[in-house]
Amino acid sequence: MIMDSRLEFADAVALNTGAAGTYLIGSQVDLGTDGVNDVDGLYLVVNVDTAATSGGSATLQISLASDDTASISTTTSTIHYTSPAIAVASLTAGYFVCKVELPKGTYERYLGILQVTGTAAFTAGKINAFLTNDPYTWKSFADATN
Repeated sequence: MIMDSRLEFADAVALNTGAAGTYLIGSQVDLGTDGVNDVDGLYLVVNVDTAATSGGSATLQISLASDDTASISTTTSTIHYTSPAIAVASLTAGYFVCKVELPKGTYERYLGILQVTGTAAFTAGKINAFLTNDPYTWKSFADATN
């Protein structure tokens, strides 16, 4: 699979370590002035790059959101998908938070990822998030692998 850097939201981006709440993380994708209405065969893939930790029992949800501004609002953006809440103990390196086909609908100009932290703050952890048309053959390898 070939990855397009313009469709990448996060490449080992650290989770927000604030209290329970919703945070915009990573980069945003500019869909153009008309937004997107035809998303057939496009998938959101999010996986854990570096294991997450928490001083409590944090949970993580990832939302795919669009907005008319690049600083996607955590309260008024259009939410297209939200993952189930995942306990910090499950968020080990390589764990897939989601591999899901984008739902049909009208997308606003900017597309991004919202981190929804539940219960307690994270103290560490990094994720990868991107769009692809071939999610099932994607596999990550350690940096030093030849």
